[in-house]
Amino acid sequence: MGRWWSPASAAVEPRSVQLLLLGVALVAASFYAGTLFGSSASPALVLPTSRPRSPDSSISKVADAPMFTNRVSLTYRMKSVTVPDHGVDVCPLKYNEYVPCHDAAYVSSLKNLDRSRDEHLESICPPREKQLFCLVPPPIDYKIPIRWPTSRDYVWRSNVNHSHLAEVKGGQNWVHGKGKLWWFPGGGTHFKHGASEYIERLGNMTTNSTGDLSSAGVVQVLDVGCGVASFSAYLLPLGIQTMSFAPKDGHENQIQFALERGIGAMISVLATKQLPYPESSFEMVHCSRCRVDWHENDGILLKEVDRLLRPKGYFVYSAPPAYRKDKDFPVIWEKLINITTAMCWKLIAKHVQTAIWVKPEHESCRQKNADLKLLDTCESNDSVSPSWKIPLLNCVKLSKDNSGIQKLPSGPDRLYFYFKTLERIGVTPERFEKNNQFWKNQVHKYWSFIGAEKTRIRNVMDMNANYGGFAAALSNDSVWVMNIVPYTMSNTLPVIYDRGLLGSYHDWCEPFSTYPRSYDLLHAFHIFSHYKGRKEDCLLEDILLEMDRIIRPQGFIIIRDEEDTLSRIIDLAPKFLWDVSTHMLENEENKTEQVLMCRKKFWAIV
Repeated sequence: MGRWWSPASAAVEPRSVQLLLLGVALVAASFYAGTLFGSSASPALVLPTSRPRSPDSSISKVADAPMFTNRVSLTYRMKSVTVPDHGVDVCPLKYNEYVPCHDAAYVSSLKNLDRSRDEHLESICPPREKQLFCLVPPPIDYKIPIRWPTSRDYVWRSNVNHSHLAEVKGGQNWVHGKGKLWWFPGGGTHFKHGASEYIERLGNMTTNSTGDLSSAGVVQVLDVGCGVASFSAYLLPLGIQTMSFAPKDGHENQIQFALERGIGAMISVLATKQLPYPESSFEMVHCSRCRVDWHENDGILLKEVDRLLRPKGYFVYSAPPAYRKDKDFPVIWEKLINITTAMCWKLIAKHVQTAIWVKPEHESCRQKNADLKLLDTCESNDSVSPSWKIPLLNCVKLSKDNSGIQKLPSGPDRLYFYFKTLERIGVTPERFEKNNQFWKNQVHKYWSFIGAEKTRIRNVMDMNANYGGFAAALSNDSVWVMNIVPYTMSNTLPVIYDRGLLGSYHDWCEPFSTYPRSYDLLHAFHIFSHYKGRKEDCLLEDILLEMDRIIRPQGFIIIRDEEDTLSRIIDLAPKFLWDVSTHMLENEENKTEQVLMCRKKFWAIV
C-alpha cells in the first residue's frame, strides 16, 4: 500500500511540513487535473485539457479548452422529464454541495417533525418537483483528490473549503489547516492524543490486556457520530472494517471530510427510524462523544444498538457520564446501568473515560427479564423485512432458535465462506462459488477497461451488490466498497455483512445520503431494469442524475443492463458530460453482454 506519512514528525519539524507540502504539490503536478476558477459573468462550461499541469495553473489560461452547450441554470425536476438538446443544465455554483434529502432549507419548512428526537436530521426527501434537476458543479479551485494512503492524512483544502471543524475541534486534533491542505493528525474528542493509542486501550479493555481488538473477534464496527472518521482510518491496519456515520448537523461537513480522505462513511443519524443495516451485523458499536442521548425514551436507541450487535458484541461508550461526577452525569449513568442491566449487557471494563459492555451470547437471561416484565421483547424478522425506513422499536429482539446462530470464521476467511444466510435465501454452495469466480474474472477485465492506475480509485459503490461478489473480488486492492442492496430486491445484505463487507439498504428512486463527489467508481449491475416501469418519479434520468452527483470528476461508471436501456444511456451520456466506451463480456449464463464504461468529464463553471 505504500508508507504512511507521519503527522507526528511533520508537527515537530517545520521544515518537514514545507517538504511535505512541496512533495504533495510535485506529485499533484504529475497526475492531477488542476484547479478550477469561477466567473461571475456569463457562466459557461469548460473542460480542462488532459495534459498535466501545475495545481496552481488557471483554467482561463488554457486556450484549447473546449466549450460545452450545457447552460448554467437553476432547473427543477418537471413531471415530464425531457433532456434538452443542449444537455442537462448545470446548477449554479452555490449548489456545489447539494444533498437533496438533507436540504436544510426544505426541512426547516416542515412543521410536524419531532425535533426533540432529531427527526429533522434524518433523510427527508422533498417531492420531485422541489428537487433540482441539474448537474451539481464542483467548487471553485476543485482538484482531483489526493490518492490513498496519503489522503488518510492530507486532502486538498479547496475540495472541502470549510474551516468550522478546524476552528472548533482544533484542540482535539480532528483537522488542522496547512497551507493548501487539510491535515488530519488522527485525533478525536476523546482521543485527542491519537486514535492509535485509543484503539490499543480498547484492545486491552476487551481482552484483559492480552490482545487487541482483532484478537477480541472484532471484524466490523459501527461508529456512531464518527466525526472525520479517524477512528475508522486507524482500525484498518488491524483488518477491521468500519461503517462510519454522522448527521448533517452543526458539524455538517464531517462526512464530506471523511469521504474526501478515502474513508467509508455516510450521512445518517439515530433518531426515529432504524438504521439501514441488518440485525446482528457488527461485533462492535462505538460512541466517542457521539452526542446521542442513550438514556432517553426508555433506552430505545440502545435497543437499536442491540439489534445491530452480534451475540458477544461490544458497545463502547466514551462520554462524560462514564467518568464525571458533576452536573446530571451521575443520573444519566444510573439510567444507562438500569437499561443495559435489563438487556443483560455485561459491563466488562470501565477505564479512562470509557465504558465497555458486551451483549449476551444466549437469550436465557433476557427471557427471564421479559418474564419478570423488566424488558419488552419482540421476535426477530430481519430476514423478511429489510431495515428501510422502519420506525424504531422499543423492544429487544430475541432469537427463538439458537441453532440459527452460526459461528463465523475470522475476518479474512469470511469472504468466501458458505453461510447459513446464503442457504436461507436459496443459494447453493455451487451457485455461490460460481458467482465468486464470475466476479473475480469480471473485475480483472474491468481494470483493463479502466486503463488507469489502481491507486486512482479508492471510494467504490456497488449499486446492486447481490451477494457482495464484486466487492470480494476487489478485496486485495486498496479500495473500500459501499455495497448497496435495494430494499425492493432479495434481502442479501445479511450475507454481505457475514462476509466481512459493509453496505446499506437503499431505494434508488431517492438520492443517496452522501455529499457530491463521494465516489471514484460506481458499479451499476442491472439496476435500471429493476426500476423500469416503477413510477413516473423514478425514471432512468433520475438515477443517472444521482450517479452524476455522487461520482467524482474523472470518476468511472460501469453499467451492465438490458440492451435497450444501454442504448438510451449511450444517447444520454454526452448530455450528462460523460464519455462512453462499450465492451463485450460474458455473463454468468455464458451469454455475451454489452458493458458501458463511462467516465465523467472534468469540467468547470467559468
